[in-house]
Amino acid sequence: MTSARLYFIFLLFQLPYFSHLAIAQNNGTVPVGATLTADNKDQNPAVPRGSQVKLTADQGLVLNDPQGKQVWSSKIDIGTVAVGHMNDTGNFVLASSSSGRLWDSFSNPTDTLLLGQMMETEQGLFSRKSENNFSRGRFQFRLLEDGNLVLNIANLATGFAYDAYYTSGTYDPANSSNSGYRVMFNESGYMYILRRNGGRFDLTTERVVPAADFYYRATLNFDGVFAQYFYPKNGNGNWSVAWSEPENICVDIGGGLGSGACGYNSICTLDSDRRPRCACPKGYSLLDENDRYGSCRPDFELSCWGGGQGYNKELFDFHELKNINWPQSDYERFKPYNEVQCKNTCLSDCFCAAVIFNDGSCWFKKLPLSNGMTDSRIAGKAFIKYKNKGDDPPSVPRPPDPEDKKKSKMMNATGSVLLGSSVFVNFALVCAFVLGFSFIYKKKWIRNSPDDGTIETNLRCFSYKELEGATNNFKEEVGRGSFGIVYKGVIQTRTSTTAVAVKKLDRVFQDGEREFKNEVFVIGQTHHKNLVRLLGFCDEGQNRLLVYEFLNNGTLASFLFGNLKPNWNLRTNIAFQIARGLLYLHEDCRAQIIHCDIKPQNILLDDYYTARISDFGLAKLLTLNQSKTIKTAIRGTKGYVAPEWFRNSKITAKVDVYSFGVLLLEIISCRKSFDIEMGEEYAILTDWAFDCYRNGKLNVLVGEDKEAMNDIECLGKLVMVSIWCIQEDPSLRPTMKKVLQMLEGVVEVSVPPNPYPFSSSMGLY
Repeated sequence: MTSARLYFIFLLFQLPYFSHLAIAQNNGTVPVGATLTADNKDQNPAVPRGSQVKLTADQGLVLNDPQGKQVWSSKIDIGTVAVGHMNDTGNFVLASSSSGRLWDSFSNPTDTLLLGQMMETEQGLFSRKSENNFSRGRFQFRLLEDGNLVLNIANLATGFAYDAYYTSGTYDPANSSNSGYRVMFNESGYMYILRRNGGRFDLTTERVVPAADFYYRATLNFDGVFAQYFYPKNGNGNWSVAWSEPENICVDIGGGLGSGACGYNSICTLDSDRRPRCACPKGYSLLDENDRYGSCRPDFELSCWGGGQGYNKELFDFHELKNINWPQSDYERFKPYNEVQCKNTCLSDCFCAAVIFNDGSCWFKKLPLSNGMTDSRIAGKAFIKYKNKGDDPPSVPRPPDPEDKKKSKMMNATGSVLLGSSVFVNFALVCAFVLGFSFIYKKKWIRNSPDDGTIETNLRCFSYKELEGATNNFKEEVGRGSFGIVYKGVIQTRTSTTAVAVKKLDRVFQDGEREFKNEVFVIGQTHHKNLVRLLGFCDEGQNRLLVYEFLNNGTLASFLFGNLKPNWNLRTNIAFQIARGLLYLHEDCRAQIIHCDIKPQNILLDDYYTARISDFGLAKLLTLNQSKTIKTAIRGTKGYVAPEWFRNSKITAKVDVYSFGVLLLEIISCRKSFDIEMGEEYAILTDWAFDCYRNGKLNVLVGEDKEAMNDIECLGKLVMVSIWCIQEDPSLRPTMKKVLQMLEGVVEVSVPPNPYPFSSSMGLY
């Protein structure tokens, strides 16, 4: 037998790969003392370079590493090996000179069976650990004592077998003689389970190619799929699959213990060859970069340290997945719930890693996510939480507080007294100190409550002089709004600097003081990834200023109305983000907020072009049990103002819906809401957009934008949503909740009516 043939047989048995044969051969026999040495020329070496297999008289085959340490042996218990022999079937036999066979590879299988090989009750195969790691893996193929052939996962540390994900069904409790007791792989290429009464249960159910022309093997693969393969003996071809089990390992592996077909936090998808493909979801990466079938770790910290429920929920978002589930990771269920409630509640839950929303039910998933699977039969939507890069709340370092030094001295002095006093006196002093400190703290908190006209917040309170210095005497103006001018500044400490936007409020309203207090109070407790974050304030005499995070990419107006038309997908994402921010203001924050001035100048973009709504909280506040407020003055900007501002009508959150509809049309078309340079017929975007929609000329509306036209279904949906939003009758406008549902495809968008049935839109400006 040639060295190549011997190497091929060793490969089939999953013995280590060797490319150098240093043995004398005579008709397939191997003498005691013969060796094989690994030189690592093979693509997948099983052992280090220099490892050696030697045939010894006392132990049979012995594998040593390059340092001579024994790694494995065939463990001959009785007798002395005289010779090794490789049969034509591929069975490697160790024999003595007198008593015959001492050990053979067919009786000690690893992950592969060959023609003529059988497997007895309580025998089995085990997979390799990974594609390139030949140590023992976690999958097993076993014939149980009861006669059932099973595939199962085993715990590598203990060997404990989990529930089977394939069972042959060859156990007959009514007739034990009908149960299986041996797995056969006959010379013709058929595999079957031999029953005790002589009957058989076929594993190979299709007609096979002739064994005279093809090699055969049956292997438990490292990914848990057991398959029978054939290969042409002429060498012209590849290993092909005759059959395999299970049909869909991603799903059939079930939801028992362990991670499933793939690692923890991974998702299993079935390939065309019925083998699993594993992938980490967004926000996760492989724990071991060399093991693509292994577990995934989150690229962020998802824990309850430092805040518990609701902690930093604005820093996270969801990646939507369809036909995916992690069936054994549930820890909570909410019903009846809608999709928005489902996602928002998960964002507020520091344990929640993912949610499944289906038919009014919301299932919360915890880490590690196990048995992740893709299956077209899985209904509902999966949303996996991930960290928004760049959305970490900017910190404004505080300078040392003189009060802290006083408190420190007080503590030190108290400690000195305690050390020099009796136990009773110490106890009395401790009680007095705690009570006194609690009284002082309580008094300070009450002083900062909103009931007495001040502000309940932990925002940094700046002096006017600090902000004057931070802005270089308010030198660099970066924007103007309805309530004042915005300047760029830098807050400096000994260790760091933070860029900020300082809004210097003017007194354009008679009740400006109350509005300022309301804005600071509400914004200080309002947190969402699509809102600009307030960092601090100044309330000193006539000077009232707000300090915000500074966003480098400026306003949406500059983004949309520049010389180059922005990417279509980026524009649609921005529209979705603005809708989410408005929904939060209207329904999800503690006190409902009507913005009243939604326009591209009040939408800022961060480093990742995430949309952030600014200037909210300046308008009339509504408590949670209110739905309407009487208008006091027209607020907003020409081109975005809802019709009810001009009538003796009640003002509701629908005014923001109207403004969002106009803004959405601007995002779609990249043109301003009112542009006299376009000519009288086209000057008002809302009128022109409805004409384009009604006449089927969406290509004209987007200026022949190829990206938008290639996404014509989405384009049509966005235009219809915008027309619903700009309905003259507020009762016809959807809520922001429904707007977002229509944008996300949760609710179907019906054909909108003429938005101005009562009056010409020109009369509104």
